[in-house]
Parts: sequence; structure tokens; C-alpha cells
Amino acid sequence: QVQLAESGGGLVQAGGSLSVSCAASGRTFSSYAMGWFRQAPGKEREFVAGISWSGGSTYYADSVKGRFTISRDNAKNTVYLQMNSLKPEDTAIYYCAANLDRYGMGPYDYWGQGTQVTVSS
Repeated sequence: QVQLAESGGGLVQAGGSLSVSCAASGRTFSSYAMGWFRQAPGKEREFVAGISWSGGSTYYADSVKGRFTISRDNAKNTVYLQMNSLKPEDTAIYYCAANLDRYGMGPYDYWGQGTQVTVSS
């Protein structure tokens, strides 16, 4: 079992930056991949970014590539999402998720409760 808890969401103006983090507990953190997803009002949840067990491989949705950075600190059991040059269309609930595959292949297995990110124009 893996328990996930996001923090750091909030309100920011367009063009600004925000960082969200996700603390994990349960299984050994360095044994699985992590990802960030988001769900905007009236839309389906979508993949944002993923990171392998060691942090050596990262993956991004085209919509955030070059603006968002995912990272992890295995000593702190925490994954981060640094979001720069934010746009109003980035407004969503952001969820972290754990994938028991080391490289994040296949469906994600555990989910956090989400944190709201709102970007004002």
C-alpha cells in the first residue's frame, strides 16, 4: 500500500510560478515511479508528468513541456512539480499518483486526494 498527500496548491497570476509536492508513505518510495495528473472542471483527468524510480527518466505532456519540471527526493519520500509560466488553462486539481512499475509503465496504482491550482488571467 502507498499513501499519498499533496500540498502546495493555491492561486497565482498568469505568468507566475507555483510548486506542488506530494509526500508518500507505505512501500519503499524508491521502488516505484511517480506521476502528476490534473483534472479541470468539466474535463477528464489527464497526465501531466512522470518520473522513474530513480529520477533518471522524466516524461511530460506536450502542453506543459518546457514549463513544468517534475523531480523527486527519495530520501524525503517526496515528489515535486515545479510549474512556471502558468496559464489560465493550467487551472485544475492536481493529483499525484504512484505506479508500482519502476518506469511508470501501465496504469497508476495509488492516488492522492488532489490539490487545487488556480491561475488567474
